[in-house]
Amino acid sequence: MSVEGIAGRTYVVTGSASGIGAATAALLRARGATVIGCDLDDADVRADLSTPEGRRSLVGQVSAAGAVDAVLAVAGGGRTGLLATNYFGAVATLEGLRPLLARSQAPRAVVVSSTSSLAPADERVMQACLDGDEAAAVALVEADPSAGGPAGAYGIAKRALNRWVRRAAPTPEWAGAGIALNAVASGVVDTPAAAWIFASEEVRAAVEAAAPQPFGGFPGRPEWVAELLCWLTGADNRFVTGQIIFADGGAEAALLGDLHWR
Repeated sequence: MSVEGIAGRTYVVTGSASGIGAATAALLRARGATVIGCDLDDADVRADLSTPEGRRSLVGQVSAAGAVDAVLAVAGGGRTGLLATNYFGAVATLEGLRPLLARSQAPRAVVVSSTSSLAPADERVMQACLDGDEAAAVALVEADPSAGGPAGAYGIAKRALNRWVRRAAPTPEWAGAGIALNAVASGVVDTPAAAWIFASEEVRAAVEAAAPQPFGGFPGRPEWVAELLCWLTGADNRFVTGQIIFADGGAEAALLGDLHWR
């Protein structure tokens, strides 16, 4: 990766205090970037993306810092507020900071998705997410937990996020303004948010069997995903947008084969 494509740029990284966010922030700083880290604690900007108030606070605090060159919506995971943080918090971050990106000479944005997005999900919840109706989406899942599908609220949030990226990226507001927008769907990575998977050998074996990672092993390392996030949001990315790129050790390919190309 060209250091010149990163050095001197200003990056906003949500979820910067741990996991993939922390690994990404560290790589960017090591390559000469200025990083505005955002998280619940231990960050330049402290905000809770599970609430509308927290999202507005994040956008306001970052906006006060001036123009930015890239936004990396990494924050997610957790066992509660999954739809709120992983879908509505991510979209609010990207949309809220889009006007700042438009001032950059090489604006880039990326959001972290997951292989959990491959699980089927209730279209009613998906549509509520895409309509921006947070109350309806949360109410549907709370009333019927099975509406989230096999991967639950986390999986449906990531699935809706993938669909949002595909719809938003080629529009005048994003590609038309020169802003690349992509998603990186991570496999199972050794992070604090995934610790519950490794707390039980039974759970670990079940998750690995459901989403095998033949390249790189199980679990992956956050630094491996961070490398891709850095490139996608660097000035060297001049032609990639609207993509859901699976950084998952081959899990998506193993599960879906050539489904998309038949």
